Amino acid sequence: MRGEIDAGVLRPGDPLPSETALMRRFGVSRGTVRQARATLRADGAIVGSQGRHFTVRSQPLTQPLGELVSFTAWARSLGKTPSGRTIAFEAGMADADEAHDLQLPASAHVWRLVRVRLADGEPLMVERTTFPDAIGRLLRDVDLDHGSVYAELGRRGVAVDAARHLLDAVPASPEDARLLGVAPGDALLRVRRVAVGLTGAPVERSEDRYRGDRTNFAIENDARAAGIVRRLA
Repeated sequence: MRGEIDAGVLRPGDPLPSETALMRRFGVSRGTVRQARATLRADGAIVGSQGRHFTVRSQPLTQPLGELVSFTAWARSLGKTPSGRTIAFEAGMADADEAHDLQLPASAHVWRLVRVRLADGEPLMVERTTFPDAIGRLLRDVDLDHGSVYAELGRRGVAVDAARHLLDAVPASPEDARLLGVAPGDALLRVRRVAVGLTGAPVERSEDRYRGDRTNFAIENDARAAGIVRRLA
C-alpha cells in the first residue's frame, strides 16, 4: 500500500480498500491489515480511524508567517478558491482579555466574528475574531462568506500594518470538530494574533484554529538581519 501511495496509484483523497478487500488481495489476516493501516496512519500517509473511512492524506498546505497575508490571499497563492461560512457576527461587551489586547476600557463594545475558512470547498480553519466597535461597524454590510476582511477594511480606509502571532497546538473542541469535519481531540494548530493599524492602535484580536493534518507554517529567519551572531565552541 505504501508503494502504491508513493507511486501515485493511490492519490490524495482516495479511499483505502476495505479490510475484507485487503485481506483477500494480500492473503493476510484482519489483524495484519489493521496493523498496516495503523503504521501508515502513524507515518502520516493516511488519515482516518477504526469506524471511519481511511483515505490517502493530502499534502499539507504551507502558510508563510514572514509576511502578513490574509487567508484569502494565501489560498489564491496556492491556486485554490477561498471562501467562508459565517457562523456568527455579533456585537457585545469585551471581556477582560479582549479589552486588554485591544487596549479598550473594561466592558467596551466589540464585534465578534466566528467564521469557517475553506479552500476549494475544504474546511481548513475556524477563526474567532474580535474587533473594536468602530472597526466592526465597518463590516456589517460586507459579504463575509466571499470577501477578505483585510481587503474590505482597506477599502474603508483601515490599513493593517503589523501583527504579533503566538502559535501552539490544541485539541479540537466538539464545536471545532463539527465545523472542521474532524474528530474531537484531533490536533489543531492555533494562531493567536493581535493586528494593529498605521497608528499602532489594535484593529483585531483573533484566535484561528487550523486543521493539523492539512496545514503547517513556514517562518524564514535571517541571522544577519536580526543581528544574531552564532559562535561554535
